[in-house]
Amino acid sequence: MLLKRIPVPAILVAGLVLTLPACGSGSNGSSTSGSPTSTSTTSKATPTVTATTPAARKPLTKATLTKALLAQSDMPTGFVIDSSEPDEQDGISLTNSRCKQFAKLLNTKSAPGSTATVSRIFTGGQSGPFVEEDLDALPSAPAARALVEQTAAAIRSCKQAKLTLPGDGSSQVTISQVSIPKVGNARIGVRIVADGGDLDGFQVTFVMAALGDVVLSMAFDNPTHIDGTVSVAARKATEVLDAAKADR
Repeated sequence: MLLKRIPVPAILVAGLVLTLPACGSGSNGSSTSGSPTSTSTTSKATPTVTATTPAARKPLTKATLTKALLAQSDMPTGFVIDSSEPDEQDGISLTNSRCKQFAKLLNTKSAPGSTATVSRIFTGGQSGPFVEEDLDALPSAPAARALVEQTAAAIRSCKQAKLTLPGDGSSQVTISQVSIPKVGNARIGVRIVADGGDLDGFQVTFVMAALGDVVLSMAFDNPTHIDGTVSVAARKATEVLDAAKADR
């Protein structure tokens, strides 16, 4: 999506299958063996206690998530909502075995387990800068946090690679973690910078944060706008989602 070249930032919140511990209850069975000379015993009946399970929370709707997205009035002066259809491309590759998982993220479009997803792109002009925001509702807060942490692990193992974008060419890129505002209960910032080659000058920064059971993902082609925009986006999303809890 961003730069009309690669699908972002949903690529960073997808492609990871969360393997969470399964909580199972075991049954203790007892077998009784009889002997012709034994006397039978009578055990007292144990009162049956019926456990009450809390009602499951209603999943967040797209309508609620859309309210939590940044509006044009939340953005710096000069930005407008980009309503054009992004030119997403498949087959993005990173030639480094340590980047296998990260490359997988770059080529997936949906977050497993997501119950609702919304996205919005802002542009400061025909040639940018561009800012994209995605909100993904996950089944639980632990699932959202785990997704961010697993994504961070995939990124940490990938430092340099050759990036190929179909139709645009290839370049050597540096992939590094960057500091981002302390929002949510788990977060990650990563920057991809091309040096030389067909994509010389290409740069994109991704941000992910777990806000309860929602993952906020953003992408920027200009780092100037990261701190302020991420902080505003997280604050607005948290306020809207907290207000919606009463109806869930």
